[in-house]
Amino acid sequence: MFLSESEGANFWLQVLSDLQHRGVKDILIACTDNLTGFPEAIHSIFPKAEVQLCIVHQIRNSLKYVASKEQKELAADLKLIYGADTKDGAESALLDLEEKWGKKYPVVVRSWNSNWERLSAYFAYTKPNRKIIYTTNAVEGYHRQVRKVTKIKGAFTSDMALLKLVYLAAKRIERKWTAPIHNWGLTVQQFAIRFEGRLVLDAE
Repeated sequence: MFLSESEGANFWLQVLSDLQHRGVKDILIACTDNLTGFPEAIHSIFPKAEVQLCIVHQIRNSLKYVASKEQKELAADLKLIYGADTKDGAESALLDLEEKWGKKYPVVVRSWNSNWERLSAYFAYTKPNRKIIYTTNAVEGYHRQVRKVTKIKGAFTSDMALLKLVYLAAKRIERKWTAPIHNWGLTVQQFAIRFEGRLVLDAE
């Protein structure tokens, strides 16, 4: 656990450096919510890591700029992009999005275009495995449960008091982590092939 008053490139650089010092030798895929400087910090410590921007965050951020009466329609058009079978299909849907909404919502379309390289990394994988790559929802779910505990408390006498509370909350949350990742055996085999030499499976 790391404490900081704000998130930025310098903070994430410290976190990643600490992980490396404690033994993390490599990261295969990092899914982030596109915080400024985060992908750059990842690549400065783990240069081979693939960075995938969270699709759920991208959709949420896009809809903030859309009139409420048109959010449902635009969300359906966005689904044609991230739900496409292939990257080519997704890029075709992205062009359709630009043609349909580009003049009305240029900020939305520009965001998808400028971030496309990192938004589309998951298309290199088979469809059943994409969802565990393209979203930070598992982390967000954990954060929501931690916030339930810290919000009730309000103020803390020290950083250590906060850390102790979060630690106890995390131990309680961990008890629910009993379900395995769906099709993990097949997924990890694909990763071993894609990242040959970087991910070695046990022979047993």
